Amino acid sequence: MKIFNIIFCFLFIVFAGLQYNDPDPYVWMPIYLFSAVCCWLAARQRFYPRWYLTGIAVYFVYAVYLFFTKDGVVDWVSQHQAENIAQTMKAEKPWIEDTREFFGLFICIVVLGINYFYGKKKA
Repeated sequence: MKIFNIIFCFLFIVFAGLQYNDPDPYVWMPIYLFSAVCCWLAARQRFYPRWYLTGIAVYFVYAVYLFFTKDGVVDWVSQHQAENIAQTMKAEKPWIEDTREFFGLFICIVVLGINYFYGKKKA
């Protein structure tokens, strides 16, 4: 688990840095940095289940919003035939941006969930 958390801590810090030029970095930088801090602490064998559950809950609510909103994931799949979202890093179409954000939240939820269950097992 230590290597898992070090890798994801590094990735989340990189993800946060990439948000610098995003239209809404004030939302995404804290999201990724919170996940990075949780991974860093877990790599040091410090588990905070309440932090994980809080992060998961907040990220889940936002992910559901991005899933169903206009230009969200449902729109991407149904209206745009699941157009390639990794074709270019410049997200000129709103459904590409929202879908990428949804999957970013999904990654955060999965990693925090893994740390939650691993931390509960260790306690």
